[in-house]
Amino acid sequence: MADQLIPANIVIGDRTYRIKIRMQDEEAVRATVKLINEKILEFKTQFSAKDMQDYIAMVLVWYATEQSSSTRSQLDTRAIEEKLEQMEQFLDKMKQG
Repeated sequence: MADQLIPANIVIGDRTYRIKIRMQDEEAVRATVKLINEKILEFKTQFSAKDMQDYIAMVLVWYATEQSSSTRSQLDTRAIEEKLEQMEQFLDKMKQG
């Protein structure tokens, strides 16, 4: 039962994503999404970019760099890679559709 997935709607930038997460991960996921959106806003005020995808890319680089320099050994990098691949596939589908 601990690994049961629950649906969650998250908003990153200007888009809503429906994802499934483990119940025990919900708080961490929401905190991460909040941090991402705060960084997007920060980058929007500091830099000029063409669109939201540029800001998300900036945040992704910042986040990956931050994680690798501070708590890389504590992260389950494979799980993160899988989630990023899922998001990339979803974004690719959105572009095509």
